[in-house]
Amino acid sequence: MSAAAEAFARPRARLRGLDATTTLEHFALVTFAVDPVRLRAVLPAGLEPETRKLDDGGQRGFVSAVSFRDVDFRFAIAPRIRASFFQTNYRAYVLGPDGRRAVFFFGTTLDSPLVVLPRLLWGMPWTGGRTRIAASWAADGHCVAYRHRSARGWGAADVEIVGTGESAGRLDGFADADDAAEVITHPLDGYFQKPKGRLGRYAVWHDRLRPELGHARRARYAVFERLGLVSPDATPHSVLLQRSIDFDVLLPPRSV
Repeated sequence: MSAAAEAFARPRARLRGLDATTTLEHFALVTFAVDPVRLRAVLPAGLEPETRKLDDGGQRGFVSAVSFRDVDFRFAIAPRIRASFFQTNYRAYVLGPDGRRAVFFFGTTLDSPLVVLPRLLWGMPWTGGRTRIAASWAADGHCVAYRHRSARGWGAADVEIVGTGESAGRLDGFADADDAAEVITHPLDGYFQKPKGRLGRYAVWHDRLRPELGHARRARYAVFERLGLVSPDATPHSVLLQRSIDFDVLLPPRSV
């Protein structure tokens, strides 16, 4: 079995306790190719940027903003208690201390009072932020229009994108569609930094995404600009869109 096939074949775990499941609607994944030296400088010790040589010959790392609306988010321990809200994850693609592919979360914005739970329980870098995502989709799943706006603050964002009608396929710097999907859309392990500097780690599960390639008319994220990774006028490396995807989060996180 190829490395890509193994990555996509991870079995779905039986959910229990604080494990959570949700449906992500209006899913948009906007990725930027960035200077790997600058990226390494803002990562915690033990994590290394995953880099690729782009078609123009430059060696780059990658960061992405993933925005969506959680629908019927619920914990396995209390499946009848459900909540829906807007969320954006800001992450970098890394190799973990064990050498495996993962993502590092700079942080998450959540448009819900529930934001206090992961922050207080596990020290996760989650921040409240008023967010609005308006998206329209054709019957075949094509994204006609996508608008994401977040109010002032840590996770301010101003994004306008549209689908192209094309499947994602091979992305710049990757060998083929499987290689791109394994790195960009299918990392199932994530790290974050706790308030006292230690790393936390948790896992997720979802089927392989089948996204549409998008085009960004505007894509500004205060998080990446403030870190010095992305300029205000930067063009994304790639924009991927999918109407919905089921998603599990395996909790609680553990310290590394």
